[in-house]
Amino acid sequence: MKRALLLFDDRVAREWHPFSLTRPIGELLFGASLLREKLERVSGLRASGYLATPGLEGFEEMGAPSVLSLDRLPQAAMRLVLSSRYVPTVEDGRRGSPLLSSSGDLPQGGIRLAAESGATIGWILSGTDSLPSVHTHPDSDGRPVVRLRGRLLENPWQLLSENARQLSDELGDTRSGRGDPVGDVLRKAEGVHVLGDHPITVESGVRIDPLVVLDARSGPIHLSNDVWLQPLTHLLGPAYVGPGSTLIGGVFEALSCGPVSKLNGEVRDSIVLGYSNKAHHGYLGHSMLGRWVNLGALTTNSDLKNNYGPIRVGQKDHTLDTGLMKLGVFLGDHVKTGIGTLLGAGTVVGAGTNLVGDGLSTKWIPPFSWGSGAAYQPYHLEAFLESAERAMSRRQVMLTAGQRSFLGAAWRRSHPS
Repeated sequence: MKRALLLFDDRVAREWHPFSLTRPIGELLFGASLLREKLERVSGLRASGYLATPGLEGFEEMGAPSVLSLDRLPQAAMRLVLSSRYVPTVEDGRRGSPLLSSSGDLPQGGIRLAAESGATIGWILSGTDSLPSVHTHPDSDGRPVVRLRGRLLENPWQLLSENARQLSDELGDTRSGRGDPVGDVLRKAEGVHVLGDHPITVESGVRIDPLVVLDARSGPIHLSNDVWLQPLTHLLGPAYVGPGSTLIGGVFEALSCGPVSKLNGEVRDSIVLGYSNKAHHGYLGHSMLGRWVNLGALTTNSDLKNNYGPIRVGQKDHTLDTGLMKLGVFLGDHVKTGIGTLLGAGTVVGAGTNLVGDGLSTKWIPPFSWGSGAAYQPYHLEAFLESAERAMSRRQVMLTAGQRSFLGAAWRRSHPS
C-alpha cells in the first residue's frame, strides 16, 4: 500500500520567529537531527512535503521537501499527517512506531493522533479522507483518538533549553549506528586528549589535530563526516558536529552544529543550523542561528540578566516572558554582523538583516534590515541578494533562481509598503 508522510506547520509554528519567515519548522535542528528527520525515522517514510502558509511555497533547500499547496498533494492510499512541532521519543525514533508503520484498515474518516498531553499531533487518513484544518489542528474533531509517546514543542526557546537532554538521549547509545564508537581517527591521533566515559562516535574523513580535548565527562560526542577539529579546540559533550564543519579552536559545550559551519571562540548551549560562520573570538551562548549566518569578529551576546530574572524575547510589538534565566539570541537565515556587535539576551534578528557593531541592539530587529543599535532601515533587495550569492558561492553553493524568487517574496512580505 502506498503511503505518504506530510508535515504541517500550524498557527503556533508560524510564530516561531525569526525562522518561520524563510523555512518550515521541520527544517530546524534539535539535538543531533532535524525535526523532520525524527518524524521520518519514527514513521519509516520520507516526507513528501510540507503544508504551511502560502508564503513558504517556493522554499528550496538541498535535501528538504518542498512546501505543497492543497491541490498538489501526493496520491496515496494512506496519508500520515504530522505536526512539525512533534518530537517522538528517542526510543520510538530508533525502532519506529508500530502504529505509524502499520498498514491496517482505517476507520472511515481516519484517526486523530494525540501527544501524551492530549494535544493533536496529526492524523492517519485514507486517500479519500478530507484533510483537516492543519493550521488550527482542533483537539476534538470526532475521529477516534490514538495517543503517541513524545511531546509537542510550544516555542522556539524549548529547542535551546531542552537541547542538551535531547543530544544525550540521541547520542548516548552507540548502537544507534552513528559512526564508529571508537574510531581509527582517535586511535591514530597524536596529542589528542579524551576524557570521560560517555560514547564518542566518529564518521569517515574526520581530522583531529594535536592539542584537541574531547571531553565526554558530561555527555556523548558525535563527529560527522569530514569534520575538522583544529588545535586548542575543547569540545565538551553532549555535542553533535555536522558534516564538513570545522571547529577552529575555543571552548564548545552542548553544541548542535549543522553541516559546513566554521566556529571559533566560546560557544555554549547553542544550535547552528549550518553553512554559518563564526570564525573569530566572541561569545555565543544559549542561542540559535539559522543558515548562512556570518558573525563578525568579537560579536558577542548576553544570555543572563544582571538581576538573574527571567528573560523576555523580542517580538514585533511586544515581548514574551520565557521563564528562563539563561537565554541568548535568535538569528534568522542570512543574518550578518559587523565586528564588535553586541546582542542583548532575548534578541530576535529577522532573516536577511545586516547589523553594524555600534552599541547594544534592540530586542526585535525586523527582517531584511540594515543598521545598528536602534536605528534600522530596509536592506535593499538587490543588495541583499548580491551579498547572499557571494556568501553562498564561498561554500560552492549556488543561489538558484528559485531561491532568489523565494527570498524576494519574503522581502516583500516584510516591507509591504
